[in-house]
Amino acid sequence: MDEPQPSQPQSPKPENPNPIPLGNNDDGDSAASTSVSGSIVSSTTIEAPRFTELSNVSSPPSKIPLRPRKIRKLSPNNDSATTTTPPRPKPSQPPRIHAKSLTCEGELEAAITHLRSVDPLLASLIDTHPPPKYESFNTPFLALIRSILYQQLAAKAGNSIYTRFVSLCGGENGVVPEIVLPLTPQELRQIGVSGRKASYLHDLARKYQNGILSDSGIVSMDDKSLFTMLTMVNGIGSWSVHMFMINSLHRPDVLPVNDLGVRKGVQMLYDLPELPRPSQMEGLCEKWRPYRSVGSWYMWRLVEAKGTPSNAVVNAGADMSFPQLEDMQQQHQQQQSQLLDPLSVFSIGAWGQT
Repeated sequence: MDEPQPSQPQSPKPENPNPIPLGNNDDGDSAASTSVSGSIVSSTTIEAPRFTELSNVSSPPSKIPLRPRKIRKLSPNNDSATTTTPPRPKPSQPPRIHAKSLTCEGELEAAITHLRSVDPLLASLIDTHPPPKYESFNTPFLALIRSILYQQLAAKAGNSIYTRFVSLCGGENGVVPEIVLPLTPQELRQIGVSGRKASYLHDLARKYQNGILSDSGIVSMDDKSLFTMLTMVNGIGSWSVHMFMINSLHRPDVLPVNDLGVRKGVQMLYDLPELPRPSQMEGLCEKWRPYRSVGSWYMWRLVEAKGTPSNAVVNAGADMSFPQLEDMQQQHQQQQSQLLDPLSVFSIGAWGQT
């Protein structure tokens, strides 16, 4: 019995020495490509390098360069890109009152009517006192000279020095920058004017002579600009400017926040536990605008009437005009010695501050 012949291992079929490249769309090439692909799948041994090579062939890298995207900017005038919203209506506000000088016809009556309507507590005070009266004023330069001369003096001493100064200038009409500026400190000292006040008088006259200040400019300036310009003069502080604006220029909307008489009156009127600070006065008296000068006048009357029967106050105030500047200066200086707010000295200025 013949022994079975051992089966000879079949040698693998030789690979196609000329492989057909993939990716050709011709019909003949497609059939050849299918034959090659079938032989690769049916083979039991797949070489890794060959597999990698075929993979690389089937997915060629893209050679198309990337272009950056352009961002289109929309113009604000492009109606298609922007949506317009109708403007919102502004809330209605009460008409603003434009106050004139308190010496203008009917202006004082308008001020009292306004204060009655906005402040019921002040309205009762208005019923108790007669309205203020305003006297005509001399030139602004003469009024400022007088305010400097009366600094830190009693009314009697101030009157004496002022009279001698006017006489030295040849009368009130001679109190002009051209006459005041040549006066020497020695001449002024002989009539009782200190060297410090002499420098204040010369600084005021010099600013007039240089055109920084003038009577016509002072009269036409608004309150804020006038306050800024006058406080540039040595010896004229915020209280001096406020009193000048009320007494000499009759400005209607001036609130002397540093005057302790006005602050005391506000405390009494609104029954405040403490004396309001100058920084609080603006808010407390905001409702008086644009006639805060008249409201301040009633605060002085309220303080004066403290402890006095109401009927006596009315009789005494029948001919009451606005407080004289020299009397107000003396009262203010006495009040400052009793109660001085240090913040007011450094923030806005004080009487006689250089």
